[in-house]
Amino acid sequence: MRKPAVRLVVLLGVISIIGVIAIQVYFFQITFNNEERKLNQKIQVALWDVVEQIYESNNINYVGINPVYQYSSDYFVVNVNDFIDADVLEHYLIKTFEKQNINLDFEYAIYDCQTDEMLYGKYINLNEKQEEPSKITLPKHEEFVYYFGIYFPWRKQYLLGNIDSIYYLSGMLIFVLLFLGYALVVILQQKRFSEIQKDVVNNLTHEFKTPLSSIVLSTDVLNDDKIVEEPLRIKKYAEIVKKQANFILSHIEKVLIMSEMENVGRLDKKIVNLHELIEKIIQESEWRIKEVNGRLKRHLQAKIFSVCADEFHLTNLIINLIDNAIKYSGENLEINISTESDKKNLYLKIIDNGVGIEKKYHKKIFKKFFRIPSGNVHNVKGFGLGLSYVKSIVVRHRWKINLISKMNYGTEFIIRIPLKKNNCE
Repeated sequence: MRKPAVRLVVLLGVISIIGVIAIQVYFFQITFNNEERKLNQKIQVALWDVVEQIYESNNINYVGINPVYQYSSDYFVVNVNDFIDADVLEHYLIKTFEKQNINLDFEYAIYDCQTDEMLYGKYINLNEKQEEPSKITLPKHEEFVYYFGIYFPWRKQYLLGNIDSIYYLSGMLIFVLLFLGYALVVILQQKRFSEIQKDVVNNLTHEFKTPLSSIVLSTDVLNDDKIVEEPLRIKKYAEIVKKQANFILSHIEKVLIMSEMENVGRLDKKIVNLHELIEKIIQESEWRIKEVNGRLKRHLQAKIFSVCADEFHLTNLIINLIDNAIKYSGENLEINISTESDKKNLYLKIIDNGVGIEKKYHKKIFKKFFRIPSGNVHNVKGFGLGLSYVKSIVVRHRWKINLISKMNYGTEFIIRIPLKKNNCE
């Protein structure tokens, strides 16, 4: 998929997600407001009915003016214009609320005009719940003389419980959003994999083109009939062919090793003398260090240097770290390989004085096919497999690897290997 198409799909997906969320919030608000309006009307009717019953019991003529005033969303003030008996009021409230099917707990308080205070009445638990009353102080109303206030502490929860249908719709929309989000992630991953595949193909093309061209050129020279008269030239071009062929084989081997590491069922672990292995690797790598006018030093100070490891993969691990140091080396390359040990662990350190790695790339460099943007470092060859392979080996052995690096100050890889005295698993 082309980049413009991917961007368009992602943009439309994000807009769709935002749109669905906005619509859901809008419908939720409308549903909640409708339920709130219905409940307010029912409460208004119920409280008006309570006032009529109080008037009737006190033999007072009803004036017809709305006695119910909504002070806030959960607090109502009811004007009675006469003395209020708490027990009678409570009886009327409970009966009227049951009649209006208002299954909502409430608290009420009666205003005492003699003391100018709201006297707390009672917490009425219609649902027989165990929650404690809110214990709030109900405010007074300056316009009325004989009135009571009624407060609904669980009003919001009651409303939310009455809009079950919106929850089912929300669940469906959340599922759709998750699916759409997953689809976007898959699209972005496929785009990334496509870019990685393209980079790998380009890298393979560039990596193999130069040595293959050198091999073809050398074979053309060797096919010349007159070359037999110049044995030194034959040897020179034969060495070129061998060197370039080995270069190609080394890259092919890296790809095959990575594939093998992903498919291998079990490591072939045994006791390995790490110091002897390092010396062997140094001898085989010295010519490569000399090619870049570098130096390779060792400081093998570990008192215990026998480790439980797969020798083949451990060898490749160390070689890959040396290769990485060479690739990103600056002038006067110096590589230090050291070992230290304590009672529990052996520490293998590979340190270089190269260009270093920016902190933002410290975690990314161990991902397969990831390559640090070249910046000021040019002609760095590779497929982004080396450090990914190193990480895989470390994880499979249940070791730990740490990276210490700073731009223009070099890089240090520290591998912590637990020491096993009695067995090798």
